[in-house]
Amino acid sequence: MQVLEAGPNKYLLLELDPDLIGNIAKQAGFEFKIEDHQRVMSVDLAATDRQAPLLLFDAADPGNLGWFSRCQFYVDGKSGSILQTPLSLANQRDRRGRALPHAVRLQIAKELPGGFRMPGRQPVTEQVVYAVLFNLLNALLNTGVGVCGGPIVKPLAGRTENVGPKN
Repeated sequence: MQVLEAGPNKYLLLELDPDLIGNIAKQAGFEFKIEDHQRVMSVDLAATDRQAPLLLFDAADPGNLGWFSRCQFYVDGKSGSILQTPLSLANQRDRRGRALPHAVRLQIAKELPGGFRMPGRQPVTEQVVYAVLFNLLNALLNTGVGVCGGPIVKPLAGRTENVGPKN
């Protein structure tokens, strides 16, 4: 990790290892494709051997209360940001534009504001990001990740359809 000071601004520059990110994805049970850019690392994840969809659910739906009570990660449905982490999540889509139930795209920010803190006011390091990534991937497969509002990130599990008549 490097610290960059530009006038009054301070930035943390994470030096993430693509091979280690790939090993984490593989250990969690995902097939992956990594694109390493200057400011972000993008990881396409697919759980092709999985029968059920990834546990990405609508946190606002009362029918998903059981999932909501177990999850430790929440995604802002408008931006895709995973709250209190340098991670963002997006659906992968098929040719018709429908969300694929077994695949997501994850972005890891490598450039963060100097005051960025993880949950519990923990400072950011590469090792902390690796641990959070591993926990997130396990949550997508086992315990669930809640989507909070917004039209951008679509839930994949639980009650995903709106209740009521459709016009």
